Amino acid sequence: MLRNRKYVFDLSDLQYKLVKLHWKVKLLRFFLWFSVSIIIAVLYGTVFENIIVSPKEKMLSQQVENMKLQYSLIGRELDNSIISLNSFRLSDDRRYRPILEMDSIPESYRMAGYGGIDRFRDMTGYMNSDLFISTRSKIEKIKNMANVQNESFKTVAERSAEWKREMDHLPIISPVDVKFRLGDGFRLRIIHPVLGTSRKHNGQDFPVPYGTEVYATGDGKVIESGWNSGGFGNCIVIDHGYGLQTTYGHLSNIKVAMGMNVKRGDLIGLSGSTGLSSGPHLHYQIDKFGQHMNPVNFFNNDISVEEYNEMIQTLESESKFR
Repeated sequence: MLRNRKYVFDLSDLQYKLVKLHWKVKLLRFFLWFSVSIIIAVLYGTVFENIIVSPKEKMLSQQVENMKLQYSLIGRELDNSIISLNSFRLSDDRRYRPILEMDSIPESYRMAGYGGIDRFRDMTGYMNSDLFISTRSKIEKIKNMANVQNESFKTVAERSAEWKREMDHLPIISPVDVKFRLGDGFRLRIIHPVLGTSRKHNGQDFPVPYGTEVYATGDGKVIESGWNSGGFGNCIVIDHGYGLQTTYGHLSNIKVAMGMNVKRGDLIGLSGSTGLSSGPHLHYQIDKFGQHMNPVNFFNNDISVEEYNEMIQTLESESKFR
């Protein structure tokens, strides 16, 4: 018998006869066979995809897991960077700016350019979109915070340099050794020791021996050096900037010339009794924007003689290297 052929025994003529199927039956059998084949193929593909993993797929899966781990580690480092930047921010707002009398940076400026819901549209729709968006968001936040903080520190550094310059120019030490007691201060004199009439005393006197060393009390420029016709005799006036001027009167010797720049602690003259003076002393005066100020409010007279001498020596050493 030939394969795929079917025969039946006909009792009427005692012979085997070939069975011929109708074309509709053949067509139906073909569709049944085709449908079963499709179902088997789908089942096989599903089983292969979910149970049997190819080496390439296994490698790709491992790479994805490694990438997710790397992103997680990067996220932790970014979180640490944000914490560090916040620490800089707190130091900026609570330490440096208050000391330098600077305003805090407004929150609106610190967060400028940060926000918006459509910034990461190109990263949506993927299996790990949340991980990508979170990492990129942190990077942008750090970038913005770092830029703002960098600009802030630049302004703080500029203000710090100006503040240091201002501190250097302030007249904040005693013009003579603190071992000498203070004389007449900032007050109205009932009887002037020379004129014999009441007269306001606009400075601080230091009754020191003739030839006592007199020092500049702050950085500045000598704007007067010589005889003063207003009663101070040999006199030095230093302009310290910021509206401040200091006057050193009744000197016996002047060691600086007009136009010279001096540093705090520089020797500028020797005490004497020139001008309207009843005896050797130094008249020291501070004026701010033309208004007379009480000098004792500008320097500390409670330090020891040793501390004062050490301070003068240090200032002299620094002045040589400036």
